[in-house]
Amino acid sequence: MLPHLAERYSQTRRFTEHLCEPLAVEDFVVQSMPDASPTRWHLAHTAWFFETFVLTRWEADYRPANTAFQTLFNSYYNGVGEAFPRTRRGLLTRPTVAEVFQYRHAIDERMAKLLHGVGDGDSSKEMASVVELGINHEQQHQELMLTDIKHAFSCNPLFPAYRPAPACPAPKNPQPGGWTSCDGGVAEIGYAGRLFAFDNERPRHKTFLQPFEIRNRLTTNGEFLEFMNDGGYRRPELWLSLGWSTLREQQWAAPLYWIERDGSWHEFTLGGLRRLNLDEPVCHVSYFEADAFARWSGARLPTEAEWEHAVSGLDLKGSFVESERYHPAPVDGDTGLAQLSGEVWQWTASPYAAYPGYAPLPGTLGEYNGKFMCNQYVLRGGSCASPATHLRATYRNFFPPDARWQFTGLRLSRDVKQ
Repeated sequence: MLPHLAERYSQTRRFTEHLCEPLAVEDFVVQSMPDASPTRWHLAHTAWFFETFVLTRWEADYRPANTAFQTLFNSYYNGVGEAFPRTRRGLLTRPTVAEVFQYRHAIDERMAKLLHGVGDGDSSKEMASVVELGINHEQQHQELMLTDIKHAFSCNPLFPAYRPAPACPAPKNPQPGGWTSCDGGVAEIGYAGRLFAFDNERPRHKTFLQPFEIRNRLTTNGEFLEFMNDGGYRRPELWLSLGWSTLREQQWAAPLYWIERDGSWHEFTLGGLRRLNLDEPVCHVSYFEADAFARWSGARLPTEAEWEHAVSGLDLKGSFVESERYHPAPVDGDTGLAQLSGEVWQWTASPYAAYPGYAPLPGTLGEYNGKFMCNQYVLRGGSCASPATHLRATYRNFFPPDARWQFTGLRLSRDVKQ
């Protein structure tokens, strides 16, 4: 019997549906770009995950809920069969939103029966580890639901609000932001605990760091605006070659969701369109933009090892999704190394690659992380759309260098002259 895991499963599934409460039925089916997915698809896919990787293996007399769903809601698991093309998910008007919720609730009933009826033993421990992975997988999709609906709403000239954002008081004592010095030498990074962590966070291993400094807070909208006003998007010497080509091809001139009106900048948020707050962390910038800003600043992006070493042992607190702010908050005063998590994902200079000694999960679940270790960069920290219980200092997120629709920002680092 796994009652504690059953309760965590239930809480996670309920919170996913709580995030859907502000949506109209029309909002569930929109796919605004190839990288995003309709909310309805996220709801169905997370149910498909538990059906495919838990119920098919451990439920007695298993029967599929709907054989068509095995293809429609597969994402990228080639080991379990064909998947409907990601770029065409928005073309699916059926099953209806109501039918997807029925599917979720049917899977929840079967999962509850399974989790409360399982006994002790190696099989139950293995099942528990897969359910734990599924819970964390669903938390990832909770964030994706918010970022995808934000992109869809941003395409609407009415700029609809997902939910009215709670007021954020102005910082009482805004500071320019200092630097934290970190000694060089041998450091250990990676997860070595006994609780859940993804396979890409393991194994814990030694790495060598040169002395460095890391900025105490995230880069702000005001600082990024200075970069823009100094011709940051017009100066090729600041950009990586591929970044400059991407900028010209996609005609970037500001972060995603920045809109200039009547000579002043506004920002589209999940609370609607509002005037740009210069004290808030800059958000929705690509790796290319973060790297160009760092070069313009006379600094650089931290490596993921530097970031993890700097924040090790510190409290990862911030404006997580549970706050229902859905937007990064400014730092309040000079508080040392701050805004470590819960505001924006922070780009690092590290390509997403395996740690020394890395081993993917056995079987089809080995496709979860390992096969994406190509042409992507690591982000650390977690955002205002991330669940607080989902993150650790060792957590490795990853996206292609041109991705901007996630809550992505940056923190500067620099070498220490010796």
